[in-house]
Amino acid sequence: MSSPRKCFPSCEFFRCGQKALQFRGRKAYCRFADDLCSGASCKFTICLRNKLLPDGTCALTIRRMSAISEIPPEKAVKGFKVKGKLKQRLGEEELF
Repeated sequence: MSSPRKCFPSCEFFRCGQKALQFRGRKAYCRFADDLCSGASCKFTICLRNKLLPDGTCALTIRRMSAISEIPPEKAVKGFKVKGKLKQRLGEEELF
């Protein structure tokens, strides 16, 4: 899964909304259009996992970018003072 790919008819989750998909040898054939199946560009394409994006890309082939957000030490909360009843209940004047 190195790069995002377009949806293709031989995928196990690919379905035709017109139920016109037929395989002849290794080629996918559309009985509705009497032509080869166009896959992602067809308006009747359905993904059983609901991972078909509007541009025809399969979301199963996209890797998520996990952003590691580290808080710089300058912006980290160092502690704060508490007042009133909270101070009485905790018995401390400063948290963290």
